[in-house]
Amino acid sequence: INACIGNGERPWKNSDARLVLEDGSIWKAKSFGASGTQVGEVVFNTSLTGYQEILTDPSYAGQFVLMTNPHIGNTGINFDDEESAQCFLSGLVIRSLSI
Repeated sequence: INACIGNGERPWKNSDARLVLEDGSIWKAKSFGASGTQVGEVVFNTSLTGYQEILTDPSYAGQFVLMTNPHIGNTGINFDDEESAQCFLSGLVIRSLSI
């Protein structure tokens, strides 16, 4: 992954996505990472950092976490900050991904 980031390429493919809410509203988006269809509850998180812990926290299982901080990825990752060895979220909703 570092080689991809170092030469300016993103290490994932962007795909068209839709977030469809219970009230019938549809939000168009770009997805990255895993593909497929997920169903879950949308919750908000106002943290400025800590997204790695949120991704790997079992208490978020089955939820889409919408981060209110507009830029996610600025601080990178640290393997010591993982809550578990896997991601539990149904999805992570962000405005801008920083590589």
